Amino acid sequence: MPLARPVVLGNWKMNGLRADGLALAGRLEARAAHLSGTVGIFPPATLLAAVAQRLSRSRILVGGQDCHTAESGAFTGSVSAAMLADAGARAVIVGHSERRQGLGETDEQVHAKATQALLAGLTVVLCIGETEAEYLAGERNEVLARQLAGSLPDGATPETLVVAYEPVWAIGTGRTPSLEEIEETHAGLRRHLAGRLAGGDEVALLYGGSVKPDNAADIMAIKDVDGALVGGASLDADSFWSIYAAGGGT
Repeated sequence: MPLARPVVLGNWKMNGLRADGLALAGRLEARAAHLSGTVGIFPPATLLAAVAQRLSRSRILVGGQDCHTAESGAFTGSVSAAMLADAGARAVIVGHSERRQGLGETDEQVHAKATQALLAGLTVVLCIGETEAEYLAGERNEVLARQLAGSLPDGATPETLVVAYEPVWAIGTGRTPSLEEIEETHAGLRRHLAGRLAGGDEVALLYGGSVKPDNAADIMAIKDVDGALVGGASLDADSFWSIYAAGGGT
């Protein structure tokens, strides 16, 4: 079955040492005894195994922040999807703008990573989003359609795929698109997914980019917004859980 709504995922990015990560995981575990939706956390690779073990009896989903395009090989410093799964991950983020923009990852590379993730039995959290220049030029829909078409892995299903729309210019800036823009964008993504995948109308569509407790309820009330991909606010258990609750999760 597709992930239960709301789907609220926390990307810890390059933050946290072992004691910090385990403490945060413990605070979330204490709240998650009777989840009605889906809560997931994506710690850095150094914490993945420890956090996954800490939450092994919890319903909280634990995932990796990235994986390599290959199953194995001479790729010093990289981590494969199979390695993430072996460490306890159940999902992985691919295509985040901090890798697309900061490291020059292409749609083809993101597609390869997503394919490896599916082969390893992981749920793919596929990120797409336009830059500020593309947004101002009115190219948002074109960019998103291109990224989605080029990055979607073959064989993805509503059970194995989550799509997160994160406008690059909103991540970590405190700025967000208008509610009307988010609604329009997500409606377009839903149409694209429905036309591309069997069951595409059931794939969880998340909004990300400066999601906070004070705007989460309005954003997640929008049609075709099934949850949120949260950055900085996911490093605080109270803030993160407030976002989940704002989407109707208990």
